[in-house]
Amino acid sequence: MLGHSYPFDAFGTKWVIETNEEISSAIKYAIQKKIEAFDKTYSRFRDDSLVTEISHTAGKYVFPADAEKLFNFYKKLYDATNGKVTPLIGDMISRAGYDATYSLQPKPQKPVLNWDETMSLNGRTLTTTQPVMLDVGAAGKGYAVDIVATILDEYFDEYVIDASGDMRHKGTNKNLVGLEHPLEPGKVIGAVEVLNRSLCASASNRRSWGEGMHHIFDPDKMAPTEEIIATWVISDEAMIADGLATALFFVGTNILHNTYNFEYVRMHANGSVEYSPYFDGKLF
Repeated sequence: MLGHSYPFDAFGTKWVIETNEEISSAIKYAIQKKIEAFDKTYSRFRDDSLVTEISHTAGKYVFPADAEKLFNFYKKLYDATNGKVTPLIGDMISRAGYDATYSLQPKPQKPVLNWDETMSLNGRTLTTTQPVMLDVGAAGKGYAVDIVATILDEYFDEYVIDASGDMRHKGTNKNLVGLEHPLEPGKVIGAVEVLNRSLCASASNRRSWGEGMHHIFDPDKMAPTEEIIATWVISDEAMIADGLATALFFVGTNILHNTYNFEYVRMHANGSVEYSPYFDGKLF
């Protein structure tokens, strides 16, 4: 604990920011303003969001300046995973029941649209050839953590941002983090110390509903993934750690290591665990 804590809700989950000095009202306001802008841009659960508008009508849409980095990262993940990680997964997840009203009632599925045939990005302008429902959940919350970190960097030498599975640390003292067991909440399979880096986790027990239904969908199978049940990734940026944590449900680590510097732990459905050679933690 760093002495000062700022808890709040964002994107349907709990956030806690810990700092070495008190967070002023002005800084809290700046954080909430950024989060609100991000939510109003990317949330498919809001009637007034840009993403919802895009789901109704084809056309050209201008995103905030920071969107270019997020979409460019998504395109790299899309190519590296042969389309498995895609922001065009939104309609499939919605049809599975994880929709704007949280109906949790599955509907007949449709194939996920092809990126190159459906949309293109020129700077911050997205052009679509038909209505598309975007979902940036694979890396979006991590990117929101990075955006909040840019605000904190102006004022604090030490902080921890914990966004319920997406974490970023800055400081001189390592932050010890437990790796939650995906099948036994409340227990951990190990622990790792994070120093001036980000740790993001993804698991099939988070945002799950019905029999075998969860938010990590294989677009080719039009069904939730089964072989991998949890991943943890440590990288410099939370966006990268978040996106790679999702990508590891679909591809081997060697494909991703060609482009990104990261450490990982990955748990299979049979209970076996694999981890990177330089993983600086302990598994129990």
